[in-house]
Amino acid sequence: MTASEMNAVFDRCITQYHINDNVDAAEENPFSKGSFESLLFHKNWIDTVQWHLEDIIRDPQITPENALVIKRRIDASNQDRTDLVEKIDDHYLKNFENVTPLADARVNTESMAWAIDRLSILALKIYHMRIEAERKNVDEALAHKNQFKLNVLLTQRNDLSLAIDQLLEDLEQGKRIMKVYRQMKMYNDPELNPVLYAQQNK
Repeated sequence: MTASEMNAVFDRCITQYHINDNVDAAEENPFSKGSFESLLFHKNWIDTVQWHLEDIIRDPQITPENALVIKRRIDASNQDRTDLVEKIDDHYLKNFENVTPLADARVNTESMAWAIDRLSILALKIYHMRIEAERKNVDEALAHKNQFKLNVLLTQRNDLSLAIDQLLEDLEQGKRIMKVYRQMKMYNDPELNPVLYAQQNK
């Protein structure tokens, strides 16, 4: 699957979310359950909901009680996001399990899935920056500033898409090593977070 096809899935998901534009709306995944497209759609849905939760929690009028509820949702969302990234990496580990790396094969700075994670977030940035760039009730200076930022994001997506396609090609040819390090988040683990395991020992 090319980066361009991934971008199409992400854009479709973001468009789908904004039909209701509600962090509590049910996800309507149009792809076959178990397919890679379905996995990418679900990943981007999590990112999109979290994007809007981050907006909500920054409301200066939010009550401390509601802020805590949203913060807990964001924490859970971050864990879900990490879990989905690892599932995407599992997909590529299986795809390339029979590829023997060349003697001079190199290690990449990040796994394929974390690069795709950045692509998903870029799709969100582009969607929302385009809205800001097209706003009519702003002065000319801000309009130009927003358009400049949008152009940078579009260039960034083109570059990242190319890099992902090149990495896929290198992995297929054994020029890069498919190596994955699992995220070892400590704050959600009752065995590793001192605050949590202290509660168990009381």
